[in-house]
Amino acid sequence: MSLIKWTPFLSEFDDMDKMFESMLPAVRSNQFGFTPAIDIYEDKDNIIVETQLAGIDPEKVDISIENNVLTVKGESQKKSEVEDKNYYRKEIRSGAFYRQIPLPTKVDGDKASAVNEEGILKISIPKASEVKPKKIKIQKK
Repeated sequence: MSLIKWTPFLSEFDDMDKMFESMLPAVRSNQFGFTPAIDIYEDKDNIIVETQLAGIDPEKVDISIENNVLTVKGESQKKSEVEDKNYYRKEIRSGAFYRQIPLPTKVDGDKASAVNEEGILKISIPKASEVKPKKIKIQKK
């Protein structure tokens, strides 16, 4: 049995909403660029953020951290000699991208590093020292 979302008001506008949702990716790719997907995880000392930026020049990507918010922005340019009218399908995205990610814990942004490996941008941000777990050894008297 599947669940059906119940919306008591404006149910007659559902079809219109579905139409706009289906058009939204096309509108975004042509006017607003795209939003790269991200993975965020942590190890003992760092918060790691990974995003796919295949085909994007790393020199044209800006990364900044302010108030525990990571900002990644840049631009993807598709160089093609084919005119738009000859396309049967156009799904490769190009244009500007901008992504702000609130980090899950306090970090030391001054010590962050970034590496681009095979189209994957990997940003490693050390956790702030007050966040790291501290072991306290019991002393004998």
